Amino acid sequence: MSETWDGKTKGGLNGYKIFVFLLQKFGLNTAYVLLFFVSFWFVLFSTKASKAQYYLFRKRLKYSFLKSLVSIYENTFVFGQILIDKTAIMSGMLKKFTTEHTNADVIENMIKNNTGGILVNAHIGSWQIAGQLLERYKGVIYILMVDVENEKIKDFLRFTEGENKVEIIPLKEDGSHMSEINEVLKNKGILVMHGDRFTKGTDTVEQEFYGKKAKFPTGPFHLAAKYNVPVSFATAFREKKKHYHFIAMKPIYVDYPGNIKKRKEEIIIKQKKYVDELEKMIKRYPTQWFNFYNFWKT
Repeated sequence: MSETWDGKTKGGLNGYKIFVFLLQKFGLNTAYVLLFFVSFWFVLFSTKASKAQYYLFRKRLKYSFLKSLVSIYENTFVFGQILIDKTAIMSGMLKKFTTEHTNADVIENMIKNNTGGILVNAHIGSWQIAGQLLERYKGVIYILMVDVENEKIKDFLRFTEGENKVEIIPLKEDGSHMSEINEVLKNKGILVMHGDRFTKGTDTVEQEFYGKKAKFPTGPFHLAAKYNVPVSFATAFREKKKHYHFIAMKPIYVDYPGNIKKRKEEIIIKQKKYVDELEKMIKRYPTQWFNFYNFWKT
């Protein structure tokens, strides 16, 4: 059974400041070198996160003991690399990276055909870098983000990012964020929602995930059905030599039958397609899933 996420990002504001400082003061390549030591520090002292990482690699992905330990470090190191890359790209250094797109036409069609859509994302790869790579399609991506993610972190990143095509919709406890979501979907905009984390009180469904039941939020699929907009799973993955690969899943539609039981069944079926895609992407990029907490609540 999945554990409720506490809304906090690994490393907190200080972690973000360290990576941004390395980039601004020492440059991209030097920042990567210094990151070797910073990552080691996080592995040693973020024990709760490291235990969750170990469980993923050892118990769910069935890695050997040694490979699991190495993967914990790689997972933390790649997280730092992507954070540094994200800051560089959002500061106007996109030309320092190479990119490729798989099924980018999915998002292009959402914008050009004015259908709008929901990108049911996950904390895998980088959804913010994915948003920057989609800038060529002249669309704005709206990201629903848990407000306890820390306002100071968001303000700090806004200061370093400059102008971009990513807008943040903070998820509020009083539900006031729903009016913004309604406006985005009514106007056929593109909304990004994370499908691999949830907070207390969120509607969830248990799905088989790497051989064990885990809870996933149903909100993205309920909204897709209500507003009759396509759903896709899309993000950007870091590959070798400063190369990013944007990948999108072929879009699906979620029916909205009047019968509540059938509606729930439809959501479960369509959500399973997302879960299967997430499994596939984790298998392909095992050290780029950044859920540093006890996801299965073992």
